[in-house]
Amino acid sequence: MTAGWTIGQKLAPITMPPVSRLELIKYAGASGDYNPIHTIDEEAEKAGLPGVIAHGMLTMAKMTSLFSPYFNEGYVKEFHTRFVGMVFVGDTITVGGEVKEKEETDQGDVYIFDIYARNQKGKDVATGQAKFLWYKTI
Repeated sequence: MTAGWTIGQKLAPITMPPVSRLELIKYAGASGDYNPIHTIDEEAEKAGLPGVIAHGMLTMAKMTSLFSPYFNEGYVKEFHTRFVGMVFVGDTITVGGEVKEKEETDQGDVYIFDIYARNQKGKDVATGQAKFLWYKTI
């Protein structure tokens, strides 16, 4: 694998399988977030939603999958997300990112990415920034 990326380079977008109710139930158990707006339609509707919505942190976790192929080369040093839309059961989320800056450090190069999660309609549901440290080669 080459050492890092270039400014302006886009990571290959990843399209996730459609969000399922079972996925939301499993995530609730794993995360400890049992807010019923994520698993029970009636409770979501009482809250003014059209149906259950995915946990924001689940969407954020999906965004980090962009970097999974590179974890032998470095790690995600910082990750900031802004949730700008809701994710519903059946939505298909695509995540992607682009290198905006590069900083050289003693440990290696830090690449700063603008990242996104979009639904099947092309609407952003989350945006953010990630910093990935690519280890210095000796």
